Parts: sequence; C-alpha cells; structure tokens
Amino acid sequence: MTASEKAHALLDGVRKLDDEWARAIGSLGEPELRAPSALPDWSRAHVLAHVARNADGLRNLLTWANTGVETPMYPSAEARERDIETGARHAAADLLADFVASAGRFEQYAAGMPEDAWAREARNRQGQPVTGVVVARMRLSELTIHLADLGRGYDLDRVLGLLGPLAEDVVQHAVISRGAHLPALRLVADGFEWTMGTAPKTTVRGSAGALLAWLSGRSDGAALDGAVPRLPAWA
Repeated sequence: MTASEKAHALLDGVRKLDDEWARAIGSLGEPELRAPSALPDWSRAHVLAHVARNADGLRNLLTWANTGVETPMYPSAEARERDIETGARHAAADLLADFVASAGRFEQYAAGMPEDAWAREARNRQGQPVTGVVVARMRLSELTIHLADLGRGYDLDRVLGLLGPLAEDVVQHAVISRGAHLPALRLVADGFEWTMGTAPKTTVRGSAGALLAWLSGRSDGAALDGAVPRLPAWA
C-alpha cells in the first residue's frame, strides 16, 4: 500500500468518527457541556475545545508536509493550553460550531493534499519527524480516545469497533508513542500483535480497547492478562 493509499484509508476512518462525534455532541447543552469528562479536571467542554484545536494543529502539520514551509502544530505549549481554556468557556452553540468547523477544515485540507505529499515530513510537538500519513493516524487516534473520554456512552472497544481494520492503526500509534517506556514484551489484542524489544518472554493480552486504555493512561491494565508493567502518565 502506498503512502497516499494508506492516508486515504485513515481519512475514511477520520470522517467516520467525525460523523460519530456529531451524533454524540449534537444534543449537548450548557449543563451537559459543563459536566465532568472522564479526564481529571476537564469538563466535556474542555475535551471538545482540545479536539477542535487538535484538528487545526494537525492541519498545520499537513501544511508543513505539503508545502515544506515550517508550520508548527501550535505557537507554543502555553498558547495551546490557553486556547483550550478559552474555548472551553465559550457558550454551547459557539463551542459546538467551532468543533464542527475545525473538523471540516482538517478534512477539507487533507482531501486536497497531493498524493506525493503524504510521504513528506513535518515535526510534531516533541520535535520528532512525522509524515503526512502519521499525521492522519494522529487525528484518527485523537478522535478515538477522546470520544471515550467524553462520557457519552462510548468506551474504547466500542469506538475501535467502528473502525474495523483501522483499529490496529490506532493501537499501533499508542504502542509507538509509548515504546520508550515499554520493556520487551508481546502485546496481543483482537487478532493483532505487536512485539516490543528482542525475544520478549512476557505477553500482555486483552481486547484492543483494554490495551489502548492502558497504553493511553486511561487504566492501570487490570483488564489485561499477563504481567502488565506500570507506565508513566500519558503526555
């Protein structure tokens, strides 16, 4: 599969989850938006504001990969946090409109990317090189994890179930992101398998959702089988 073919497959998943988000948040009013999310100290409004700004930030990275002009995801870490807090205070109608518009901007820019641009690189917030394909996978992962965080009846197994084979990409993204913190072990979930290190003697097994919850810091791994190592907080 070429880079552009993989990107378009990932974008199909992004569009599917954008539609699912629209259904999940369409009826939210002020009381529901101010209610706590599954994330400590964040309301549902914070989650929506974060995912909206993530769409714009990842569109910046696609712009960078496409044009070669350095376009950071965010101006600074402080600006990122400030924009989330500001967005979370917006009235319900404005917050929902901003969320939908930001998702549309990402989709629209991605749809216009030249086929060869998907293999070109930008740099993520940590300064690591990422191709356009990885940026598409980052967006799919963001939509997956935070839909469960929203507290609207979704868990990670349910969200991953909407994605079919693309569920493997989302879990793989978390595996790669956490690679520096993982010892040598095999991770097995729903027919997928990842090997960390050389000749691992330990296997951790469970559903894809349970594995993703542990990797992303949403659980301690109690739902998994095997000697589950402790992980630092998700950054």
